[in-house]
Amino acid sequence: MTELKTYRLEEISKHKTAKSTWLVIHDEVYDVTKFLEEHPGGEEVLLEQAGGEATESFEDVGHSTDARELMKEYLIGKVHEVSKCSCHITNTGIITPDTSTRYVSSWTGWLLPLGIAITAALVYRFLLAPSAAH
Repeated sequence: MTELKTYRLEEISKHKTAKSTWLVIHDEVYDVTKFLEEHPGGEEVLLEQAGGEATESFEDVGHSTDARELMKEYLIGKVHEVSKCSCHITNTGIITPDTSTRYVSSWTGWLLPLGIAITAALVYRFLLAPSAAH
């Protein structure tokens, strides 16, 4: 088996048109340009994700074993190790992991359900409960 070419996210991000459509799924790079018209969900679905990370969207749909097998045909490389890390350079020149995106996603995971629960409780308390008491 030949070694896969590595691509940086900056390079992948340039391929987000119908003439050149690349996706990243599980740190592997796929050129799906020729598959656009064949995609069962329509080309728009692929173009929305083009030029970037599509793993979550791919997995959310629940692709079949056949679809996963077909993917191998479009595999052109993998994401460069440096691009996998969401990092930033501090003012001292030290590269550190960027935890801000992880922090945001962790608190938003419970904030939305909490807001919905509080809203539902208030609606019940002030709108539904008084009418049930009469």
